[in-house]
Amino acid sequence: MRLKFLPSFVKRRGRITKNQEENLKSISDYSINNLNQILKELPNFSYCCLEIGFGNAEHLQFQAVNNRDILFVGSEVYMSGIGTLIGNIKDKNISNIRIFPDDIRILLDEKLQDKIFDAVKIICPDPWPKERHHKRRLINKDFLKSIHNSMKDQANLYISTDWENYAQSIKDVLKDSQYFELSKRTFLKKEYLTKFEQRGKDEGREIFEFNYQKKNQ
Repeated sequence: MRLKFLPSFVKRRGRITKNQEENLKSISDYSINNLNQILKELPNFSYCCLEIGFGNAEHLQFQAVNNRDILFVGSEVYMSGIGTLIGNIKDKNISNIRIFPDDIRILLDEKLQDKIFDAVKIICPDPWPKERHHKRRLINKDFLKSIHNSMKDQANLYISTDWENYAQSIKDVLKDSQYFELSKRTFLKKEYLTKFEQRGKDEGREIFEFNYQKKNQ
């Protein structure tokens, strides 16, 4: 399938442990392929939250374990992280996480009249630090339009990054967006820095956070 957008990640298999490999054999038990599959499950939950690029899934699983009434949808392209998450889902008997194992824009490109997400969280997306690669960054005008279509009115949008020039780009695109506005309300506040945020701090970078909400239509 020919995609309508530049990849915002480098698709690679990477190192996968034996446990992750074994866990991935049951990926179909925990994954979803389209938005309709999420819609069918919504009546069983109070809210639905999407986390884009969950990495090693520490934040996603922490939130899910402590908020069993919320359906969490996590997207990730790297099999190692997905394998780790599936292992934790099994070990901790987590029943409120669904996985989309591909570029989230493929899922969000679907056309639905029903709004799904009460919150969207994007923690430290790939910064593509070299200037010639900035066009591959996930957060841009087209992406905001895409996620807007599946979010409920006043749904929360949270983004963090530890790269200052990416933070400025995110700030600019949100400021100019017709779809989102600043919000003082946070959907499930983060309790701690994730692995990637902590790495940024350890390397001397500041964590920039953006808390917005979808404008009423």
